[in-house]
Amino acid sequence: MKTIASCVEDIIVSSPFLEEGLSREIINFSALAKDLNKPISEMLRKPVKEGAIMMALRRYQQPLNLENSVRLKKVFKNLGDITVRSNLSDFTFQNSKTLIRSHSQVLEKISANHQIFYAFTRGMFESNIIISTSEKENILKAFKTETLIGQQDKLSAISIYLPKGNSKIAGLYYQFFKRLAWEKITLYEVVSTTNEFTIVVEDELVDKAFSVIKRLKD
Repeated sequence: MKTIASCVEDIIVSSPFLEEGLSREIINFSALAKDLNKPISEMLRKPVKEGAIMMALRRYQQPLNLENSVRLKKVFKNLGDITVRSNLSDFTFQNSKTLIRSHSQVLEKISANHQIFYAFTRGMFESNIIISTSEKENILKAFKTETLIGQQDKLSAISIYLPKGNSKIAGLYYQFFKRLAWEKITLYEVVSTTNEFTIVVEDELVDKAFSVIKRLKD
């Protein structure tokens, strides 16, 4: 049976920003109770009192405070180097039978140059390449027979080296995404390997994004 408390929990759990605001104690309970009155009344199919909603908000307990967990704190304390690469371009191509052949041409050209940033991701219907802008013409030439879906220049990548065992820590990536979202930093792309996590943002956001991630480590 649905109760005011269960409705409050459902709404908070499905709203990460709301949950974060409550944990930081920066949300006015009275104002929030007023905003939640209508949706909760609709969920229960009867009018409810704002006082009862405010009481449920005060009693709400987060299932797990990830930010204060010992394991998560240890991971952030042991984060490795944070590397920034600028002058990047992003290309998205429609998957085809010849796409890998085109891709191999690019790999052949850049394999000996370790200064070039390069990341390739293949999805079900499209593939993405993030590469140093200096290789832009080579990409367009190698993929000239492929269908270009999207292309963006003036991008930067921030790579974070994660300690071993990070894949066993629940909520690790969520902490990165949450902090960046709070600062209104839009992620253009996200790339990850077992022990390395890379976000790609537009050049104008890279300094702000770096500062946010650096604070997680400090």
